[in-house]
Amino acid sequence: MAGNTGGPWGGGGSNGSGGGGDDKRPSGGRRPNNDGPNIPEIDDLVNKGREQLRVLMGGGGDGSGRSGGGGQGPQLNRGSVTIGIIAVIALWLYASFYTVRPEERSVELFLGEYFSTGEPGLNFAPWPVVTREVIPVTTERNIDIGTSRSGMDAGLMLTGDENIVDIDFQVVWNITDPQQYLFNLANPPQTIEAVSESAMREIISQSELAPILNRDRGAIADRLSELIQTTLDSYDSGVNIIRVNFDKADPPEPVIASFRAVQDAEQERDRVQNVADAYANQVVAEARGQAAQILEEAEGYRARVVNEATGEASRFSAVLTEYEKAPEVTRKRLYLETMENVLGGVDIILLEEGESGGQGVVPYLPLNELRRSTTGGSN
Repeated sequence: MAGNTGGPWGGGGSNGSGGGGDDKRPSGGRRPNNDGPNIPEIDDLVNKGREQLRVLMGGGGDGSGRSGGGGQGPQLNRGSVTIGIIAVIALWLYASFYTVRPEERSVELFLGEYFSTGEPGLNFAPWPVVTREVIPVTTERNIDIGTSRSGMDAGLMLTGDENIVDIDFQVVWNITDPQQYLFNLANPPQTIEAVSESAMREIISQSELAPILNRDRGAIADRLSELIQTTLDSYDSGVNIIRVNFDKADPPEPVIASFRAVQDAEQERDRVQNVADAYANQVVAEARGQAAQILEEAEGYRARVVNEATGEASRFSAVLTEYEKAPEVTRKRLYLETMENVLGGVDIILLEEGESGGQGVVPYLPLNELRRSTTGGSN
């Protein structure tokens, strides 16, 4: 084709100002497209979006797709400001009012410092000047101390008789003063645990092993609770010790078998010693009884002999008095009484000479023997 120097739309002369062609550049900056829909202007899109934004912000359009504010941005009216203020006030009230349950207490802080303590119910703390912290005060909290509970060697303690005992116990506590609890202790559970362990070690160091294992657990628990409470009160901790559960007191695990063997041997020793003591008490009691009996018999014999001697002496004195009065009669009487005593217990045979020079034997039969024989025959 010869000399087609027209523009990109196929029209115009060589200098771009001739009027010889039919194709002319379209006006309005739009690209001609006779086959498809027309593409809107960029300014129309911007104006339409601005109008929609104005409507959303509470303004109205002028019906021409342009904003009625002379091309300025969206503006807030009085209703929008009022709604915003109400929303802010509602949020502030929501953040300032709070509820405290019956088992809780609240601590209110004014610019970070203690202000007051909130009671159960609805409380008001103007946020953000006054903040609060709600703490459950009646809830029982537990701290476990011991080898099997905490997995550490905190339960291994030295007794007063230089033995090692493994103790597991539990401290049950709650809060009495929220202000002291928050401001006087940096880490209350850790402090209570340290104080409890220290108090238990002090008590165990003053006790022997056997009472700890057997009969003194209740007394140790009561003394431990009192000592922990006294120490925490000196710290102004605001903590109350409810009770101490003394769960276990045993020898250390590596020596527990040997310790039980020793315990069994000691029990056997005590049993044998008790049997020996019972036998000794029985024998001693019998010996004391026999000794008392012998002493009584000796005392009776002494009294009898003394009384007999006293009687003989009195009799002799009486006989002496009579002898001094009539010696011959008294001498004969003594002779007869003596012969009676001598011959009274023997059998007597009388020998008598007869007239023819022979001897006659005549048995002597006392009358008392005759009476005895007669009495025996009648029975």
